[in-house]
Amino acid sequence: QLQLVESGGGLVQSGGSLRLSCSASRNTLDYYAIGWFRQAPGKEREGVACIGGSNGKTYYADSVKGRFTISRDNAKNTVYLQMNSLKPEDTAVYYCAASIGGVLDLDILEYDYWGQGTQVTVSS
Repeated sequence: QLQLVESGGGLVQSGGSLRLSCSASRNTLDYYAIGWFRQAPGKEREGVACIGGSNGKTYYADSVKGRFTISRDNAKNTVYLQMNSLKPEDTAVYYCAASIGGVLDLDILEYDYWGQGTQVTVSS
């Protein structure tokens, strides 16, 4: 089975930056769309950004547009989420997920494999 592992989370001040990594057990970028999702305590899981496997097109939630950038490195089997201008409301556990269908959307039901998550905390 496909395995995904997130890393790069931590504690930063408002306005700071973090880069999250999603490492896969195979070359997922050639076959799957990859999405980043997040879940804060007491809230539903929400989509953040996604990138297509074959076309490389990206899509962002309005709440992070202009601040976050999703990218991929096939040689390292890794997808990144660069997060700039962080706000306290960005605090959550961040998950990466892979979609076999390769669709470019943030519908949770489209994703088949999930990582364990990494904590991001933004202080005010």
